Amino acid sequence: MSTVLTEFGDGIAVITINRPEARNAVDLETTKAIAAAIDELEARPDLLVGILTGAGGTFSSGMDLKAFARGERPALPGRGFAGITERPPSKPLIAAVEGWAAAGGCELALAADLVVAARDATFSLPEVKRGLIAVGGGLLRVAKALPYHLAMHLVLTGDPLPATKAHEYGLVNVLTEPGGALGEARALAGRIAANAPFAVRASKQIVAASVSYTDAEAFAEQRKVWLEVTASADAMEGARAFAEKRAPVWQDR
Repeated sequence: MSTVLTEFGDGIAVITINRPEARNAVDLETTKAIAAAIDELEARPDLLVGILTGAGGTFSSGMDLKAFARGERPALPGRGFAGITERPPSKPLIAAVEGWAAAGGCELALAADLVVAARDATFSLPEVKRGLIAVGGGLLRVAKALPYHLAMHLVLTGDPLPATKAHEYGLVNVLTEPGGALGEARALAGRIAANAPFAVRASKQIVAASVSYTDAEAFAEQRKVWLEVTASADAMEGARAFAEKRAPVWQDR
């Protein structure tokens, strides 16, 4: 059975890590399969939003430590852990979290643009308990997603963070009842997919890059993208549809 399942439809790509017997731990085979699914999301114009989730009530327990002990490294050059953490897709990615998002699993959630989680889900970066550090983007992103001292508590103790508290501090966008994360993620993805695809990608590009820019650099970079957006067919279509009181028909160009 494939370690990653994919479902494509209604503009949404659902990518499911399918190793429930290993709490959806990620090995090299799984990494390559996730990367292939992300490539399909990127390449297909009919796919506008991705959802990453896990089978069997667990998001992911992170790197497969048994495979690691055998010398395997679940990362790809230029793409990082699970084929995502160093190079997330240009299209929006939602993490739908049930159960544990631990270690690399938490890093996958941090690499996503939006997080939907069940109330009883848990996030953790416990690498220090195993003599490791969270180099799959966890240490680089966690203090951008959480207040500094809470982020430090998470990474220095390895203690778990309940989804309810993660939601309180903004790491989780939407809380659901247990078993409802994927359904709510689909609903959220549908609202995103209804918007102009080119404008959505451009907006993600600017927001994602903004944390590393000074104000002057940010406005300069934003201006470049803005000029592309305003020259697009979708920008004209959006204005015409508003004036004509009808739903827009996006062309993604």
